[in-house]
Amino acid sequence: MKLDIVMFGLSITSSWGNGHATTYRALTKALAARGHRITFLERDVPWYRDNRDLRSAPYCRIKLYDSLRRVSQQYGAMVAGADVVVLGSFVPDGIALGDWITSTARGVTIFYDIDTPVTISKLTDNSAEYISPSLIPRFNMYLSFTGGPTLQLIKGIYGSPRAYALYCAADVNIHKPVEVPKQWMLGYIGTYSEDRQPLLEQLLIEPARRLPEHRFVVVGPQYPGTLNWPANVEYIEHLPPGAHSKFYCSLHYALNLTRQHMAAAGYSPSVRLFEAAACGVPVISDIWPGIDDFFTPEDEILLAADSDDVVKILSGTSEIRRRALAAAARDRALKSHTAENRALEFERYVREVIDRPARIAPIEAVRARV
Repeated sequence: MKLDIVMFGLSITSSWGNGHATTYRALTKALAARGHRITFLERDVPWYRDNRDLRSAPYCRIKLYDSLRRVSQQYGAMVAGADVVVLGSFVPDGIALGDWITSTARGVTIFYDIDTPVTISKLTDNSAEYISPSLIPRFNMYLSFTGGPTLQLIKGIYGSPRAYALYCAADVNIHKPVEVPKQWMLGYIGTYSEDRQPLLEQLLIEPARRLPEHRFVVVGPQYPGTLNWPANVEYIEHLPPGAHSKFYCSLHYALNLTRQHMAAAGYSPSVRLFEAAACGVPVISDIWPGIDDFFTPEDEILLAADSDDVVKILSGTSEIRRRALAAAARDRALKSHTAENRALEFERYVREVIDRPARIAPIEAVRARV
């Protein structure tokens, strides 16, 4: 089954300040390797235009558009004739675009939510700009970065005919062991988030203060200039995806932190978790429901509830154990969490819609439940 796929996503051209680009790149590359044809459509916005690290790709056609009117004029026939049309979360004017897609496309339509817990929160208080309760059941399928109980909520409350987890993944062509000197004991990569900052303070900044003999690092844009970093914590504003493997392999341990919405929902792994593991770097993570579905605690990942846990790990773990954790994490990532795994899952979900079309609930019935 070779598919003609059209994707509308927040960004594939810029990894600046978002986790969407690396996910779309890995997934489209893996799908293309399996013979599918992908066109990615992205709204041309200034903040990504000024920070593009991918302008073209051999694995998909990238098209930029400046308005919904231009989309319907230039790409209407493409959307109508595609085997699969995907709309991602946080796409500008997503509600209007989703209405047009589900009215125009004749193939399988998918809403791909890379921000599921945030989306559910926005749907609850009617602040979502890119999806609406009445639009969800019009898509044949809802693919979610969050699994677990949230999938039943998407079907039972919002009326999606099908809801499946399609987690982020590591691109093993990029994320792999690299021979570089170890520079830092512990490092974190991620855009600044106010609700995640207390965790960073607890699980990296405070341990750095208590372990002045070790070096630490934080990478990511939008951190306030007023932050008071300890002398042994280096801050790097941005690293392009191509530099991530060298960064991870420069660490003794990588830190994984989860935003509050994601942690509360559980079953919401960060792409950084899989990337670091695929590079053969042991991960220390905060604790959230479902994490043991992805890596086995103590064997493939280390969990930390507070600063004391991190200090204990960094001070008391032997090099032999550290290397064993790294090897086990990489084995698990390569077995279960690659972009190839996700491409196979995507194919399976699409095939199910084609083979067994689901009955879509009337929109009025969905509105009555929301």
